Amino acid sequence: MIFTGGSTPATLAAKAATTTIPIVFYTGADPVELGLVASLSRPGGNLTGVTSLTTEVGPKQLELLHELLPTATSIALLINPTSPAISDAQSRDLQMAARKLGLQLHVLQASTEREIDTAFATLVQAQASGLVIVPDVFFNTRAEQLATLALRHAVPVIYQYREFTAAGGLMSYGTNITDMFRLTGVYTGRVLKGEKPAELPVQQTTKVELIINLKTARALGITFPITLLGRADEVIE
Repeated sequence: MIFTGGSTPATLAAKAATTTIPIVFYTGADPVELGLVASLSRPGGNLTGVTSLTTEVGPKQLELLHELLPTATSIALLINPTSPAISDAQSRDLQMAARKLGLQLHVLQASTEREIDTAFATLVQAQASGLVIVPDVFFNTRAEQLATLALRHAVPVIYQYREFTAAGGLMSYGTNITDMFRLTGVYTGRVLKGEKPAELPVQQTTKVELIINLKTARALGITFPITLLGRADEVIE
């Protein structure tokens, strides 16, 4: 079998490569819209897996950043252009959310480490007050670099996963990636024991968590509103 955890491009490539080898995936995109499965309840082919709330929480991340920075007029969005399945939908949804909040949204792109450095320099030049990072496997593996750059450039940043906040990022809001891999691990075991992906409904996670790093907030000179702190699932001191 094939496991393509956390990488939509890898899942699409695996699907294109075989119609017989079982595939278990984890994606933040809509697997039906991507053509991975016929439906969530009846996948119908050789793929099944877990889908998380990604595009759904993007606008909420922008709202949280706006709540923290109520006087901000400009926010940046960092996407990986090589993962259009998620970045395109996120860009569209956050542009709409930004307009409702009266914010100007600067869309920045990065798919290499050098481009990440360039993106941070660009957002500073654009005088963006904060940054929302669209979740992507490329960014997931560079949590420390992203957190370090955010602190170096004094930019408040929100990302989807706790790992970013634990690495020194300011704030994260989204699904728990450890839970995602646990669920896909369970499905992987069931497939290896003989169950067919076509008969295993795609699981949807609905739990989200808000993590705040107060140490980073102090370094940035930011004071979190009590109302926002009170909603946090975890506060890192």
